[in-house]
Amino acid sequence: MPKISKAKILILATDGFEQSELEVPRTKLKEAGALVHVAAPKERRDKKEIRGWKDKDWGPGVPVDRELADASEAFYDALVLPGGQMNPDSLRTSPEAMALIRSFVNSGKPVAAICHAPWLLIEANAVRGRKATSYKSIKTDLVNAGADWRDEAVVTDQGIVTSRNPGDLDAFVAKIIEEVEEGKHDRAELAA
Repeated sequence: MPKISKAKILILATDGFEQSELEVPRTKLKEAGALVHVAAPKERRDKKEIRGWKDKDWGPGVPVDRELADASEAFYDALVLPGGQMNPDSLRTSPEAMALIRSFVNSGKPVAAICHAPWLLIEANAVRGRKATSYKSIKTDLVNAGADWRDEAVVTDQGIVTSRNPGDLDAFVAKIIEEVEEGKHDRAELAA
């Protein structure tokens, strides 16, 4: 169980993430002393940045530190998945992204998803039988995937951290820090 000041956190995203849902955790986790890397699929890494969605238009670019293919669960202590509609919808069609997410879930390390990013947890079969929350428009998706959906700012179940929207970012980041410092969780391994 590493202190957050010694932790290594991976943020996985691609174009179309909700700007604040990547930038706020990245900034606050770095301020707490964590090493934070942003990883993206190769087609985005070639451009050296990804672009988020901010105020109904494209936001500023965010530098990418790692190509998805070079990101390994073994190196990091936790995974953060920003929302937005386009970002998780694109990532859930990527076998490479889903393999990395499943690897984190199976490892017992904290996995944090906000807004629409719980779509990635559904795709990874990581919500069945667990408490979770999300942006209200994907509540039915989570319930149909077997989650016990809650309308709360942050919900944690065995190190799987979920939040609803940008208004919940302070609670989301605080819970990520708590879960990282708590360490690995004993979770049943998922089917591939």
